[in-house]
Amino acid sequence: MLTLYSFGPGANSLKPLLTLYEKGLEFKGVRLNPAQFEHHEDWFKAINPNGQVPALVDNGRVITESTVICEYLEDEYPTAVKLRPADSYGRAQMRVWTKWVDEYFCWCVSTIGWSRMISGMARAISAEEFEEKIKRIPIPEQQVKWRRARDGFPQDMLDEEMRKIGVSVRRLNDHLADHEWLAGEMYSLADICNYAIAGGMQFGFAELVNQADTPHLLRWIEMIAARPAAKKMVAEVPMERLVADA
Repeated sequence: MLTLYSFGPGANSLKPLLTLYEKGLEFKGVRLNPAQFEHHEDWFKAINPNGQVPALVDNGRVITESTVICEYLEDEYPTAVKLRPADSYGRAQMRVWTKWVDEYFCWCVSTIGWSRMISGMARAISAEEFEEKIKRIPIPEQQVKWRRARDGFPQDMLDEEMRKIGVSVRRLNDHLADHEWLAGEMYSLADICNYAIAGGMQFGFAELVNQADTPHLLRWIEMIAARPAAKKMVAEVPMERLVADA
């Protein structure tokens, strides 16, 4: 039995969740609560020492990193539903888009999400409790991010991240003006991984993602949300807009 540890169908956790649903694979879902810092508990760090979700366990083997998990599932569990182009060029284009979302798009959206959502969580606890929780975070950069969330992100940083989000949604929209999907003329992991970050932006970033400014991106978001697997996932695992890798 596959076991997926995640925060639910939002941000990076959504990538393997939607991949599992698209492929129709049976799995056990273990949903951690970031507000309770469950991903920093010793029992979970025994699974992923980085204390981050998602993490997939397959017959005792642990696979981490959201996009890597998606590729692993496609490699290890071939199904009638194919989520990678058959040709090398198509797969290369798919990976250009998954690399871009992991290294650029996700990070700017994540910072704004931390400012809007995680900041309240970090400020809701006492200074003493906060320091105790910080000690349990394995990655120093994540400790810094939590401190920024509690103290407040610098405005110039937030402005720059919003600029990058604008660049990102325009890039997606421009590409989707001439393509139904992101890579290989088929629905693929490129779409799943980018949808994990872009899905719902018409609500959270309506000034950037809307019918007037990004109609092609909006069409793509709505197409994926309407897929049977996506609808089944949301029905079975209630949606929460969560920040990547809290």
